[in-house]
Amino acid sequence: MTLNKAEPGREYTIRKVSTGDEETDAFLFTLGCYSGEKVTVISQLRGGSVVSIKDGRYNIDSQLAQSIFI
Repeated sequence: MTLNKAEPGREYTIRKVSTGDEETDAFLFTLGCYSGEKVTVISQLRGGSVVSIKDGRYNIDSQLAQSIFI
């Protein structure tokens, strides 16, 4: 299942991040978005999701959220 289909308010474990672009993968890694890390979906928006990873909150667009498997 991808981050797009996640239920708000629930904590998930990231299984895989596969964007197809090394720079984007590296950027997500710096945010703490990598395999084995916990992520909580705060809310789902039309254009993406607001998520909490470690101590930060981020707005991730739907295309990027589709590349994060939970």
